[in-house]
Amino acid sequence: MPTVPPNKMAPPGRRDTQPPASQTRANASAVLDSAHIGDIKGAFGTIQLEDSSAQASWKARLKTLLAVVGPGLIVMVGDNDAGAFGTYTQAGQNYGTSLLWTLLLLVPVLYVNQEMVLRLGVVTGVGHARLILERFGKFWGAFSAIDLFILNALTIVTEFIGISIGLDYLGVPKVGGVVVAALFVVGAASTGSFQRFERVCLALVAGSVLLVPVFFMSSPDYGQMAHDFVVPGIPAGSDIADVTLLIIAIVGTTIAPWQLFFQQSYVIDKRITPRYMKYERVDLWLGIVIVVLGAAAIISFTAFAFAGQPEFGQFTDAGGVAEGLGKYVGHLAGILFALALIDASIIGAAAVGLSTSYALGDVLGLKHSLHRKPSEAKGFYAAFAAVILVSAVIVVIPGSPLGLLTVGVQVLAGVLLPSATVFLLLLCNDRQVMGPWVNGRAMNAFTSAVIAVLVILSVVLSAAVLFPDIDGATILEILGGGAALAVLAAIALVVVRARARATGRLVPEEPVDRSQRSRWRMPPLALLERPQLSVARRAGLSVLRLYLLVAMILVIVRVVQLAVA
Repeated sequence: MPTVPPNKMAPPGRRDTQPPASQTRANASAVLDSAHIGDIKGAFGTIQLEDSSAQASWKARLKTLLAVVGPGLIVMVGDNDAGAFGTYTQAGQNYGTSLLWTLLLLVPVLYVNQEMVLRLGVVTGVGHARLILERFGKFWGAFSAIDLFILNALTIVTEFIGISIGLDYLGVPKVGGVVVAALFVVGAASTGSFQRFERVCLALVAGSVLLVPVFFMSSPDYGQMAHDFVVPGIPAGSDIADVTLLIIAIVGTTIAPWQLFFQQSYVIDKRITPRYMKYERVDLWLGIVIVVLGAAAIISFTAFAFAGQPEFGQFTDAGGVAEGLGKYVGHLAGILFALALIDASIIGAAAVGLSTSYALGDVLGLKHSLHRKPSEAKGFYAAFAAVILVSAVIVVIPGSPLGLLTVGVQVLAGVLLPSATVFLLLLCNDRQVMGPWVNGRAMNAFTSAVIAVLVILSVVLSAAVLFPDIDGATILEILGGGAALAVLAAIALVVVRARARATGRLVPEEPVDRSQRSRWRMPPLALLERPQLSVARRAGLSVLRLYLLVAMILVIVRVVQLAVA
């Protein structure tokens, strides 16, 4: 349960402030908006703030789960958005089901990343961007907010591209349809009721079932699917460069920076506390299962629909896939696919847009909660409406460089994802922030390996966009060289730490007492001491800053070249 009593909350009519320093660590809270404290009002139920029941019976636990469920489902299904539809259908149409194994490998990465974000949200009560600002300084705080805003705006543009493709197949005028979709997204978030918004989102999540009949109508080969799910392989006769870049695209579309910011802030806005963490983990697993099954369904029915047809290996876009489904599977299949694409794009636009306005509210100190009416949080809702409406307008303007914007999204996401995961790992190891919820050694080792892989894939993706003629041999050299450097860096770190322990320069940390996890929450940010970064971490952040600077310059140069051409 939240540990701040109601009489300590700021009045709804004024800007919230941090609790006074006289409060003890036991009852102080770091939440930045008083609307983030109170009853949990989920789509399927409500949990009272003062509820202290043991929840021993299975009925009580089920009721609690239904009230808590939502954040994991929305963030995961929102990830199967327009960009994901394009990537997964490309994999299916060009290479059949041979790349299904990539989805299974992503499951532990998805869970570890999002579970850390969940812990940060329920324990701190503070959004991701604000934590970065407070713990790592103004440069990284501003960088995280600005790059998120740019990347999210471009991502929302791709969502409306997906909506326009679906509308075009259904014969609905693009301009009117896109405008209506944008107004629907803004309206759903602007009712002043968190519960109503979540109900709308979960209704859209249910729209994912539209893919199920398309899958069965495509006459799937279950034996082939099972084999390709568990046996990694590269399609015979394929270009290694093209396949590698597509695998990187699958990773990039499944793990995106906006997910971290949205999930953390949405959990806070829903008023989830450490007491309900186990229920949120169940919610996350439900979302992961749905996103993996949905991705597998898209790859598979596209593969079986185009198998043996002239269009196999000739992917154009999701619109071409809808046409092919209508031609080879049935007109109903094409309609259901187009509706599912529109549905997924609307969820994606809502989630990505909210991650933007949540982050701006955190960094700028604005009231930022779906529990508030637009009149009570003008800046929060204005930022959300602006990024949605401007993105929609860009799509309907004749001659807009939509292809260029799509390339920009892919490259920026690839460049920024490693840095987002680095800060996620650092925050989850900050004992002042996480207390008894800090990462264990196994989690740190796995996440460090994930970061190494993401950095290597980021370099490959950036190189491929900057140098379109890159061949498979060069890509394999980058992958091999990156893997070797990562292994050498890990060995060097182990050796340095072992020597430091042997000479007494590295003092072992006290064991973490995890017995009070259900009640522990981060104190107000003003009461935390500034983190003391080690020389290694400072060097690492400096290298990361240099990498981001060089990568961003190269990306800008390449985008300008494409625009001029």
